Amino acid sequence: MTDLLSGIRVLDLTNVLAGPYCAYQLALLGADVIKVEGPQGGDLARQLGGSPKLNNAGMGASFLAQNAGKRSVMLDLKKDTDRGRFLDLVASADALVENFRPGVMKRLGLDYEMLRVVRPGLVYCAISGFGQSGPMRDNPAYDQIIQGLSGIMSITGTPETAPLRVGYPVADTLGGLVGAFSIAAALVRQKTSGEGAFLDVSMLECTLSALGWPVSNYLTAGVDPKPMGNENMTAAPSGAFRTGDGLINIAANKQEQFVTLCRLIGRPELASDPRFAERETRKQNRAALKVEIEDALASDPAAIWEETLNRAGVPAGRVLTIPQVLTEPQVLERQVTARFEDVAGMDGPLTVLRGGFMVDGTAPLPTRPPPVLGEHMDEVFASLPPRAKAKALT
Repeated sequence: MTDLLSGIRVLDLTNVLAGPYCAYQLALLGADVIKVEGPQGGDLARQLGGSPKLNNAGMGASFLAQNAGKRSVMLDLKKDTDRGRFLDLVASADALVENFRPGVMKRLGLDYEMLRVVRPGLVYCAISGFGQSGPMRDNPAYDQIIQGLSGIMSITGTPETAPLRVGYPVADTLGGLVGAFSIAAALVRQKTSGEGAFLDVSMLECTLSALGWPVSNYLTAGVDPKPMGNENMTAAPSGAFRTGDGLINIAANKQEQFVTLCRLIGRPELASDPRFAERETRKQNRAALKVEIEDALASDPAAIWEETLNRAGVPAGRVLTIPQVLTEPQVLERQVTARFEDVAGMDGPLTVLRGGFMVDGTAPLPTRPPPVLGEHMDEVFASLPPRAKAKALT
């Protein structure tokens, strides 16, 4: 981990993906993240993932992916005794993140207005599918629901296959990133003025915000975005191309890059062909251009072309599988993963991903494995200073 958020305590009341991913980013930045879980199995992600054995042990692969570095306590917030202990925790915290449906925390008597009495200056982040207001606020929201409603699925795939779901929970992940970003920003204000914040994070709005380019093309240029498969609407040749062995992405978006590409594949005449000579004509004739390029690329495997093109300034990269990218020298050198030898419920070591950033040249890695449900009850509550003790609200 890094020390950018050293001394900051975050209470993580979240489940499954968006919220836990949010809190994981804060843990990687050095925050003391305490995961507050219910007694009926804790975070649902503990039962999710590709290994039935781990699911049964309450350490599912989905949970392991984004809960390293955290401590776990187990509280039943419907019981007065545990509510009092929870309020003790709140009094010691700087921030809290939850991803219940809107209104759940208020029904428990633990919403922002109540908790700020216990901890003035609290940064409270509520992540939900649609936000705390609006006609859809009470609707359940899973990642695929948001992908469909946001428009992502309508532009994913080809004209023949769309709409398609993006192959990982992109809406949940975006919600988590925006939550972490907004909490970090609110903590800056808290430390300078003592003022807290209520952060209302909507997964739908996070996803729409990330769709800035296609949305702008519609709002500003009147172009209704359509699915284009592996093609790039802004340029050609820009997309995935077949080689002698596997696919390669090429983004020859600038004129000089296109000219260089044509020379390197042994087809310099393509650069002066009236169909391909300019950006707009290339876009109009992208299918014919792709045929010509793929015919030339068939002479060598993708790895050779990747090296040749990049050396000459033409952006290119192989299309890899997840197992392949995890063994890439680039990924290994940058320490994108952390390894733990002894993890409860596992027969072997655990490898997890870190965040997508380095701090002062160092990879911020989690310092402890994902916790067993309630593992740190004694440790956390014994360490609460007397001034953090809070009386249960009545």
